[in-house]
Amino acid sequence: MSEDAAARYILTLACEDKIGIVAAVTGLLAERDGFILDSQQYADLDSGRFFMRVEFRGAGPRFPQGLAAVQAAFAPIIARFEMDARIIDRAAKPRFVIAVSQGSHCLNDLLHRWSTGNLAIDIVGVVSNHETLRRLTEWHGVPFHHLPVSDANRAEQEAAMLRVMAEGEAEYLVLARYMQVLSSDLSDRLAGRCINIHHSFLPGFKGAKPYHRAHERGVKLIGATAHFVTGDLDEGPIIEQAVERVDHRQSADDLIRTGRDIEAQVLARAVRWVAEQRVLIDGRKTIVFR
Repeated sequence: MSEDAAARYILTLACEDKIGIVAAVTGLLAERDGFILDSQQYADLDSGRFFMRVEFRGAGPRFPQGLAAVQAAFAPIIARFEMDARIIDRAAKPRFVIAVSQGSHCLNDLLHRWSTGNLAIDIVGVVSNHETLRRLTEWHGVPFHHLPVSDANRAEQEAAMLRVMAEGEAEYLVLARYMQVLSSDLSDRLAGRCINIHHSFLPGFKGAKPYHRAHERGVKLIGATAHFVTGDLDEGPIIEQAVERVDHRQSADDLIRTGRDIEAQVLARAVRWVAEQRVLIDGRKTIVFR
């Protein structure tokens, strides 16, 4: 099998739900010697929108050679159905910048998965409003950018974050327990490209020491939520969530340790699914083709 034939591609699309979409996509692949490796689809009957993810490769001489040729082959179908579509090379690793404050658990987990080859992304930089995690970051060979922030310099600091992304050719920003609220302007500029993680107690226990206050109230479930960032604080489209049962025997510190583990796992899954083009935004929610 040639190198081009072995290449894998991913098509994701969203459009108005109409008859013939699946037939058009799969028919084109059949006509061009395309071999489907995985296909998932969903019709949102409430919104009238259709979503699809197809992973495929070439299996014969008629298959287009290279990403640009594959994209050109699909262009008429994309135009015909007015699709919001994207076609990528499966082997291309999306580039990420990670923003942190002082908590290390989510950053450490992402760096470990990335450095051991278990997370198919490129981490091109870490930005932080504190120096605390410089040593951890640079130990992994990742550039660390200290960008202090206050109400007086927030616009300049966020502009510096965007420069780090631009210089690293990063498409995505991950807020790995970055304890600052992004401005509405930055949230809008990064729509669908910025992932946040937070504990599951919102909106019930906002502010400082949420685990201690949850412990005082005797909560029985704790967890975490990963979502896309929007101008509405912690209310963007949810990508992934998880919970774990706790009881009266566990101290506030026990809850914190459990919560940090869940946060790291949930964020890693969200990053992986976004990187693999498995997450499509459907209004205020997401379609996740796991």
